[in-house]
Amino acid sequence: MTRILSVQTAFAPLALAGLLLSACASTTSTPPSPPATTPPPTTSPATTVSFASLVGWAEEDHVAALDAFRAGCGVAKDPAMARVCGLARNATVQDEPGARAFLEANFRVEPVRQKEGSDEGLLTAYFAPQYEARMSRNAEFTVPVRGVPADLVVLDLGAFEPSFVGKKITGHIEGPTFAPYPDRAEIEATPTDKPLAWMRPEELFFLQIQGSGVLVLPDGRRVRAVFAGTNGRPFVGIANAMRDKGLLPDNNTSGDAIRAWLADHRGPEADAIMRLNPRYVFFKTLPDDGKEPVGSAGAPLPPGRAIAIDPSRHAMGELYWLDAAAPKLAGAFPAYRRLAMTLDTGGAIKGDVRADLYMGSGAAAGAEAGRVRHTLRLYRLVPR
Repeated sequence: MTRILSVQTAFAPLALAGLLLSACASTTSTPPSPPATTPPPTTSPATTVSFASLVGWAEEDHVAALDAFRAGCGVAKDPAMARVCGLARNATVQDEPGARAFLEANFRVEPVRQKEGSDEGLLTAYFAPQYEARMSRNAEFTVPVRGVPADLVVLDLGAFEPSFVGKKITGHIEGPTFAPYPDRAEIEATPTDKPLAWMRPEELFFLQIQGSGVLVLPDGRRVRAVFAGTNGRPFVGIANAMRDKGLLPDNNTSGDAIRAWLADHRGPEADAIMRLNPRYVFFKTLPDDGKEPVGSAGAPLPPGRAIAIDPSRHAMGELYWLDAAAPKLAGAFPAYRRLAMTLDTGGAIKGDVRADLYMGSGAAAGAEAGRVRHTLRLYRLVPR
């Protein structure tokens, strides 16, 4: 189990001074919990826009959107959102006109902008994958699924400095000092004596990106691999590097294309590309109950209606309108225009106009998720 230490436990006060000064530049090591006070997202100077101005609003499945809101809104901390949540759960609305009227009567729409003023950002997507696995290593299943190492330590900086509440750093103790935890290459070069399972290299890499998934064993048993921690290193995407090296075409840097290339070049060549991302994810295993995974907010993720966001910019349990298009992305669904709830977080999801849409579980969801890299306009639905 990951150890979370207070300053008093791990260090003498003088030794901690330098550590604290550099802490703000570090990344979190676990799926970040919403801060005690999440700053509101940056909204457009034109305070609100009409629902009618949202491209695709008239075509939205308002009943499905309202049902997803009812299921997940209980995680909201904002009193106004909690009030609307109660109204939604007590309402007897079951048809399209009624659902649309409820949403329009209880919310107003605010465009979200980046800090630098742009109203465009990025939509990606993720899913709960299912991968074959083995309980012993063989020529094809060569990499271990690792649990949290015994020497990995997460320091909760808020335990000794109020201005650092919600900030954590990850590392390990080397003699009298606290050092960064090894990166992906170093971890992979270190044998493990307690693997949870064995996988194909590129599939473990994608399991780490998704954060959780189901491992299917030869005898039919299914085991859920659940995020348990990271080495604290920053996430670095490999798509741009592969494109710049000429390994992928400009118009096809999808997850499917990346996975296929890694599988075709399995060995030192693919390993070198994957190690461009120093972040390493550790797992724990649980019985597979067949249900959708639970997001960082503590609620199950409804496929197509849940987004992972930056918790420093958005609160959990909020409702957003996504307007995302990718007319030039090969094989992509042309647009995603729908309501979605903030129910999850992700290490690579940073900024105001940035979201990761949960697509569901299995191969079909994965195929769609791998083709989502859309220009995003984001609108927050604010309780009236």
